[in-house]
Amino acid sequence: MRLEQKRVCIYPKDVQRITGKSYRTARLLLLSIKKHLNKQEHQFITIEEFCTYTGLKIELVLPLIVG
Repeated sequence: MRLEQKRVCIYPKDVQRITGKSYRTARLLLLSIKKHLNKQEHQFITIEEFCTYTGLKIELVLPLIVG
């Protein structure tokens, strides 16, 4: 069974929904991931990069991503 992925990027609201943390904590987590991956400020974090960093399985994360 293949899940259809609607987008590639992950946003703080998605992280908030996945982790149950506050919006601010979710935003800070994405900034930590960005720093860890040596990304520039304007670059996005992909769902795969988020899953790799957090150790979550992509199959569990994708259903929680809306839109």
